[in-house]
Amino acid sequence: MKLHEYQSKQLFDKYGVPVPQGIVAETPGAARAAAERIGLPVVIKSQVLVGGRGKAGGVKVAKTLDEVEARARDILSLTIKGLPVRKVLVDPAADIRSEIYLGIVIDRTSRRATLMASAAGGMDIEEVAARTPEKIVRVPIDPFVGLPDYSARDIAVHIGLPREHWSEFIQIAKGLANAFVANDASLAEINPLAVVGQGDNAPARLIALDGKIVIDDNAMFRHPELTEARDPDEDSEAEKKARAAGLNFISLDGNIGCMVNGAGLAMATMDIIQYYGGQPANFLDVAGGAKADKVAAALRIILDDPKVKVVLFNIFGGITRGDEVARGIVEALDEVKPNVPMVARIVGTNQEEGNRILASANIATASSFSAAVQKAVELAKQ
Repeated sequence: MKLHEYQSKQLFDKYGVPVPQGIVAETPGAARAAAERIGLPVVIKSQVLVGGRGKAGGVKVAKTLDEVEARARDILSLTIKGLPVRKVLVDPAADIRSEIYLGIVIDRTSRRATLMASAAGGMDIEEVAARTPEKIVRVPIDPFVGLPDYSARDIAVHIGLPREHWSEFIQIAKGLANAFVANDASLAEINPLAVVGQGDNAPARLIALDGKIVIDDNAMFRHPELTEARDPDEDSEAEKKARAAGLNFISLDGNIGCMVNGAGLAMATMDIIQYYGGQPANFLDVAGGAKADKVAAALRIILDDPKVKVVLFNIFGGITRGDEVARGIVEALDEVKPNVPMVARIVGTNQEEGNRILASANIATASSFSAAVQKAVELAKQ
């Protein structure tokens, strides 16, 4: 689950990461009132869960209250990469002296959370990694030790941060690491972490001017307080229904609807569909032990997609029983009344009973993986 910038910065603040004291607004008038409270000038930022907001006109500086209202009105009327802008964040404008990238991701090679830092802040880290990978410092975080002060200090040295900011940087890096672990994040980043001037007589300080956190969906049961933070615009209607039914579902652009039990088998199914010249319409994992009601819910979601020309069932019966899956399919057919052909391959536990149930519903069956896929691709092309 992705958090908006303002939500991410609120979370950072709880862990000692300094952030601007911005205000979220949903109307131009509310943005004006926020600017009056904060003081001019301000930066008005669209709150959408996509990159490239600035290039799309979603980030503007305003120096007067009339400008604030006009800029907020313009931004709130935008749709950026298919997502409507429903909120803006009004932040105090900053006197930026330099910018740093600081982030934590899961490194699957080392199987650890890894902190990454770069003096090339303000840029897409993917672009920095592709063009100048030597500018990125990577430090694995020991799950039992966390991020020690000396590791954070070493990072500050490697990215050329002036010595007077080392203690601030250590606090911020440790706060980011604590936020990452405590909230079961798969990504937490500050871009930019900026050295910001505080006026003529005050020393510059480090502030997280932008923030992003992605929470592992599988850990959301541990964070019920974050459930309401989910942006409904991020997911399609089908993905919302799938989440409510406890299904792992992702919409794709093809025309072969897939229902598979097991994420690995689902990915292999999509690969084989493409190998034989077809295009999958979705990733859908009903998981092990799926009962008839769950299967029926999954099939209804697949058939709601008008692009689907054929449905392929690929079920390996270990924990999942083939006859339970077959009953769920037939139950959904009685309700949905589809007009697309279906191909099923069920092997494993109670496969004979499952195939008998499907045959009685006039659903084509196949004994092998490749035969089922080839049949589905052929039907989709017809």
